[in-house]
Amino acid sequence: MRRAQPPTADAALRLDQQVCFALYSTSLALQKVYRPLLAPLGLTYPQYLVMLVLWEADGLRVIDIGARLQLDSATLTPLLKRLEVAGLVSRQRAEHDAREVLIELTEAGRALKSRARDVPAGVLAASGCPATELIQLRQELESLRQQLNQHLGHRAAAEN
Repeated sequence: MRRAQPPTADAALRLDQQVCFALYSTSLALQKVYRPLLAPLGLTYPQYLVMLVLWEADGLRVIDIGARLQLDSATLTPLLKRLEVAGLVSRQRAEHDAREVLIELTEAGRALKSRARDVPAGVLAASGCPATELIQLRQELESLRQQLNQHLGHRAAAEN
C-alpha cells in the first residue's frame, strides 16, 4: 500500500485537503442521519447528547454536563430549558449554592432511554461500516481531540 504524501503548499490550501472540513461535513451528514432516528423520541441531536449524559449519571450540575459535552452554560441552558418544558428533566437550584443548578431526569426522561436503544444501531446501519471500524474511528478522533486540547493547553500556558 502506497503511503499518502503530504500535499504541496498550494495543494494544502484546497478544501478537499482540510481535515477540519472532512470532520465538519461528516458531522453535518451524521446529524442528518440522527434527525429521523431522534424524531420519534422528540429530541434534537444536542438534546440527545444531554440525555445520553444524564442516562449515564442522573442528578448532575449544569457545569458537569457542560464539561462532559464541552459546551458552555450559555449554550447548554436553553437546551435544558427545552428538555424541562418537554417534561424530560427537572432543574433545581442547589441548596448549598444558589448559583448551581442541578439537572435530574423525570420519570418520562428515564423511560425515554428504553425507546432510544435502537438509535446507535440505526447510525451503524446508515454508516455501512462494520462496528469495529467505527470504534477505531471514534478512538482516533478522541486521540486527535486530546492532542488538540493538549496543544491549546500548552499554548495558553505559554501566553500567560
